[in-house]
Amino acid sequence: MKIGVIGGGAMGEAIVAAVTNAGVTDAASICVADISQARLDYLRAHYGVETTASVADAVTGRDLCILAVKPQNIEDAARAWPRKGLGGTVVSIMAGVPIDRIARLLGTQAIVRAMPNTPAQIGEGMTVWTATESVPEAGRDQAKRVFAALGQEVFVPEERYLDMATALSGSGPAYVFLFIEALTDAGVHLGLARETASLLAVQTVLGSARYARETQRHPAELRNQVTSPGGTTTEALRVLEAKGVRAAVLEAVIAAYEKSRQLGQA
Repeated sequence: MKIGVIGGGAMGEAIVAAVTNAGVTDAASICVADISQARLDYLRAHYGVETTASVADAVTGRDLCILAVKPQNIEDAARAWPRKGLGGTVVSIMAGVPIDRIARLLGTQAIVRAMPNTPAQIGEGMTVWTATESVPEAGRDQAKRVFAALGQEVFVPEERYLDMATALSGSGPAYVFLFIEALTDAGVHLGLARETASLLAVQTVLGSARYARETQRHPAELRNQVTSPGGTTTEALRVLEAKGVRAAVLEAVIAAYEKSRQLGQA
């Protein structure tokens, strides 16, 4: 599979690392374009991929052309996009940029739009994606293999679900990091060394998430396992519910969803 990656930042590098490590394709079949020569030098030295400052050179003749630039830079990429010789499927991981805008700017209808999240950088990502009817079965399969290399992936039949995914899993790591930060600060407040409190908080969140995934039990059931009548956990949960933590999370995700929709309409 020949892949062109436009944007050699964190997510662009994550894709390069994931697909080569998973054997989806080899480094020689990947070309990365970026405006930073330093990033290109780094990617070529560390991964053995082809690099270029030319968007056209990176995407021409490729099976997948992955747009990993910041949303505000899409027009710059579009100006350098070739109108002939492309042939492959365009894969966008840009937040808030709808398919119809990408199609207008790039002059193609064969588009996959995806929302990965930052844990993809260590192969533990969650990618939600969709594809236009113009994307052939081979293109969908190739995109799916790339996303699977980043972690878990799920296909949705309509683009509107991507705004929902953006609010939940796309922005979700920030919510989790805030919770880890709060747990750590609480431990320090009680008297633990910050290093110890951080270790306890991170491992607790990590272990709990893995436990939920492995057991496939409802979160309420897992919570009840920890909650003894009249115990410490019961008291802590009483405070969290009284402070409206559950409602705050709901409102936060809804707010992120509405913002994602607004960005898509801009």
